[in-house]
Parts: sequence; C-alpha cells; structure tokens
Amino acid sequence: MATRPHAFVAMPFGRKPGPDGHEVDYNRVYDELIAPAIEAAGLDAFRADQELAAGSIVTDMFQELLIADLVVADLSIANPNVWYEVGVRHALRSRGVVLLFGGKAPSAFDLYTDRKLRYGLAGDGPDPATLQQDIDALAAMIKATMASWHERRISPVYHHLPNLREPDWKTLRRVGPVRAIWEAHDRWEGRLQLARESSRIGDLLVLADEGPVAAFRAEAWVRAGAALRQCGQFLLALDYLAKGLAIEPGHLKGLHETGICLQRLGMKGAPGHSLARARQHYEAVLRDHPRDVETWALLGRVDKDAWVAAWRREGSAAATKRADAADEDALLRAAIRSYERAYRSNPGHYFSGINAVTLMHLAAHLGVDSGSSEHARETMACAVRFAAENETDPEQRYWAAVTLGDLEVLGGTPQAVQHAYREAVAVPGVTWFELCSSRDQLLLLSELGLRPDAVAAGLAVFDRKLQRLQRPEDAWQPRQVLLFSGHMIDSPTRGKPRFPAAAEPLAAKAIGEALDALGADGRDLALCQAAAGGDLLFLEACQRRGVRCQVLLPFAEPEFVERSVLPVVDGARWRDRFYAALGNDGTTLRVMPVELGPAPESVDPFERCNLWLLYSALALGVQKVNFIALWNGARGDGPGGTSHMVDEVKRLTGRVILLDTRELFRPVNPAD
Repeated sequence: MATRPHAFVAMPFGRKPGPDGHEVDYNRVYDELIAPAIEAAGLDAFRADQELAAGSIVTDMFQELLIADLVVADLSIANPNVWYEVGVRHALRSRGVVLLFGGKAPSAFDLYTDRKLRYGLAGDGPDPATLQQDIDALAAMIKATMASWHERRISPVYHHLPNLREPDWKTLRRVGPVRAIWEAHDRWEGRLQLARESSRIGDLLVLADEGPVAAFRAEAWVRAGAALRQCGQFLLALDYLAKGLAIEPGHLKGLHETGICLQRLGMKGAPGHSLARARQHYEAVLRDHPRDVETWALLGRVDKDAWVAAWRREGSAAATKRADAADEDALLRAAIRSYERAYRSNPGHYFSGINAVTLMHLAAHLGVDSGSSEHARETMACAVRFAAENETDPEQRYWAAVTLGDLEVLGGTPQAVQHAYREAVAVPGVTWFELCSSRDQLLLLSELGLRPDAVAAGLAVFDRKLQRLQRPEDAWQPRQVLLFSGHMIDSPTRGKPRFPAAAEPLAAKAIGEALDALGADGRDLALCQAAAGGDLLFLEACQRRGVRCQVLLPFAEPEFVERSVLPVVDGARWRDRFYAALGNDGTTLRVMPVELGPAPESVDPFERCNLWLLYSALALGVQKVNFIALWNGARGDGPGGTSHMVDEVKRLTGRVILLDTRELFRPVNPAD
C-alpha cells in the first residue's frame, strides 16, 4: 500500500471573530471538521503551527505549499496570512487546492477555484446538526480533487498563463536545518538508491509507493518504471510510468521511458502494440517539447527500427537485403531526419549525431538519397568527434569512446577501428548490455556490406570482450515463481475455528498436490513468509521438492516468532519447525526493516510485506508467477492477511490457485 498523501491546511489559528462578528474557535473547526474529513479522504493532515519548536513556521509553510499533495484553505474571514498562502500555492502549483468557508461567503471567493465548500457554524465551532454532512462533503471534494489531478489546471495563475511551468521542487528545498519531510525524503532516497544498485526491483517497487509526498512518488515511480524496462518487464514498467505521469504529466524522463517500452513491445509484436504507436507517442511529446534532443533521438530510433524491420528477413541473401534496404529509402531518410534534427538541437548530443552520420553513410553505400549533402555529412562527423572527445560526464565515458570507434568504422583503417574500440571496452564498469548494443550496430553494417574489413575488426574486439564476461542469461533465473499466502493455525483462544490443528495434514496434502500439479522442482523459486500454518507447510513442501526458497519477514526473527509462530496451538513445536526451515541450505532470509527501513506510520507492516513478496515475484516476470492461496474466502482478522494478498494478486496478475479451506477442512471442521 502506498504512503498516504499529504494535505497542508491553511487557516486561522485559535479564536478569531467569525464572518458575522461572533468569535469562532478555529482550532475546533480543524479538530472536528477539517482533520476528520482529510483523514476520511485517505490523506494525512498537517498545519504549520503543529511543529513550531522545530524551526521557522514561515519556512515550513513555504515548503508545504510547494510539495504538499493538497492544500485545504479555510477562507471564512479576511485573514491575510491564509489568503497569502493560497496565492503562494497558486503560484507554485497548478493543481491541488480545496477552499472552504463557514458562514457568509467572502467577497472575493468567486475569483478562485470551483472546489469550494460552505460548512455550518453554531456558537464558537462547527454546527453539530450539519457536522457529519460537512465532513462527508469535504472528504468527497478532496477525493474528487485528487482524482482529477491531471485534468484542467485549478490555479488561476496557470490557467491564465498556459505556458507557465511549475518549478522543480528538488531545486527549491530549504538550505540550512532540514525539516522532517526532507529528512524523510533523504532517508527514503538513500534506500531507493541501495535497491537500484543491488538490482532489487521488488524492493524498489515497494519503496516507490512510500514517497513522503506525491512529488517524490512521481519521481520514484518513473525510476521504478525505468528499472523494470531495463530488465524487460515492459508492460509492468508502463503501469509504473503511468502512475508517475499522472502526477507530473510533463516528466520528460517518464515520457521517454514510456516511448522506449512502447517501442520494445512494438518490435516484439505484442498485442495492441506497434512501432506506429511509439511514433505517435514521441510526436505528441514533441508538440509540447519541440526542441527536446532526447525525444528526437528516440523518434529516430523508432524510424530506424521501422526501416530495418522492412528489409531484415531471416534467410534472405545479402544481396536481397541490400536491395530491399535500398527500396525502403523513404523510411531510411525519415530516420536520418529525426536523428539530424536531434543533433542540430544540441550539437553536444553525439549519440544522435553518430546515428545520423552512420545512416547517411549507409544511404550512400546503398546508392539512395540521404536527404543531406556529402559536405553536411562530413561536417557533422567532425562535430560529433569534437563532442565525444570533450565528454566530461564519467557515466558517459563508454558511449563517448564507442562513438569515436564508430567514426573510425566509417572512415578509418581496421587498425584504427580496433584501437578505438579497445579504449571503449576497457572503460571500467561497462556492461554486457552496452557491449551488445554496440555490437548489434556493427552487425547491421555487416549485413548491408558496409566497409567489411573495418566492421570485422570492430566485431572481433567486442567478441573477445564478451567472451570474458558472464552472459546475463547464464545467471540463474527461475522457470516459475511460486508465491504463497495462507491462514495461520488457530490460536488456543480463537472462537470459531478457521484452521484447526487437526486440519494440518489436509492442508499439507493440498499444498503438495498444488506444487506437483505445477511440476515444482529445483528450477523454481518460492516466495513466502514463515508463519505457523500455511506458510511453513508450503515452505517445507517446497524444500522437499528441491525448490529454491526465499523467506521475507515483516519483522526481525524474534518479534516475528512472538507474533506469528508462538501464539498458535502447539506453538513451541511450530517454532522448532520455523528455525529448521530457515536453516535449510536452499533457503534465504530477508527481513523487511533491514532491507527496506521502517514502515511509514500509515502503512501496516503485514500489508507492506505482502506487497514486498508480490512485487519481488512480479519483478522476475509477471508471466512466471503462480500464486497459491490457502484461504477460506473471508476477510481476515486484521490488515495484511491472505485476503489482502489475494486482492493484490488479482489486481496485478489474476493468476490465483485457491485452496478453499471451507471444503478442504470439512472433515475436521464440518460447521464451517
């Protein structure tokens, strides 16, 4: 479950003369009306006066007005501070404001958003006769405002200045003592970084949902989408990218990553996807960002892929490929134009430049018009060389060096090609995927017969380097992922039986049969908790079949044993089985507070662990996941139970193998 959104309340403090002159206790308005409505809408409320001791209330106020998911402002009286805060929010953010007032409407009220509510006053506080109705109405208005986040702009500033852009919140954080929300951000950002560096995609997905405010979560969801895209989970990546873009529709990184996913799905021939759809996406981005070099370059890649797909056919002779490639010269020129437009937008972007120059050389080799003169081609090649030679970003060292090698392929000797590419492959940290990407470009040139000696010299360098690296496919990957959730054995004090101890053999038999039906063996991975009952029965059954197992716990072992193992009937025996299962050679243990940090206050640890299990499974491939649920079909005794896991799996995959305990346990629990 995601961290709850954050609402900042701008309103008078304490007792003030109300709109009719009678004194109103606005702290009561907050405590009895506004805070309960915000809570009912699923947000956490904050008022600047709540943390006076921690720092400057003015600085806190500006920070909140910038990054809060929602601002709720009470404009009942002519309080200049509140009106000023509304104005600051309208200037900083285009959306996310709800206005309300008690009693007589302020004279300037209609100048602002239509998200406004009148609440009842009686005496010095909210009117008891209308209080619940007012709470419900305000909660509904808050939900509607949050749901329509990406629709029309509420702020009159952004409405009347449509080309105005919101500030980058990351550049506006306060210098000096950091308040709680930024401290939380920094801790969370550090955990995200660790998850990315260790390639723990499941961890990253959980943490992405837990950003302190929407602005943080949008960035994290885009990063999660990029990580999923990099490991080939394109459809799941699109889901996360869409979540981020719903909050920040103009997030260029999110838009780029979305296009890449659409392109890869189009190349794979996935249902409902095509290169034309990817092209439409990039064209839409360019309407809003006509000079964005990265979008132009990505559009060039789509055009290039379309050209290659038009002539590359398995089994075709080399001469046929060259003839077909020449016949598709219109597609080739489209790719050249896109790459050339990208490079002219930013002459330092040597990636787009080298692609344009290479395709121009291919056009000349095929005897077709490239749309550019030879002089323009050679001038661009010189500029590309200058840009690559002057790259200063350490993370781009490989691509700069490989670009210099690509230029040698187009005009240098085989010896110069090998020298340049050896410099590139020697860059520390170069990955298998980067090497293969460069090698694929050379294979394309080889297919079309461009400068065969130079191309062969380059391929030899990459082939030797790749032979010394571990192929990613050689690292163990599960054939299928077996995810489990199920009821605990009943406690001695439970009233109506749910999983009586006498039903243990029946549950064990059903779990074993489900695993056998899936053919579970050492090629598979099992993911589960280890509570007494269904979890441990599943874990033991997987271990007997040689399945690799990973146990994820919501608490450290001692606390987990106290909460989820010992309280059941014959708890001491289950504790012994717990430690025996964790000691199995093929089983690894991960503890949530250690791996992910403490759960946010609004997040239940058991629900968080359910999502951690599910996301860890999905990150290995949605199509690989088989979820086994030992469940009676009812809601659980508390949050984070089997019913929650079933709901989440159905929402994301729909693949549930239900072991219905109402039928399984009928021999020992006939009344169920």
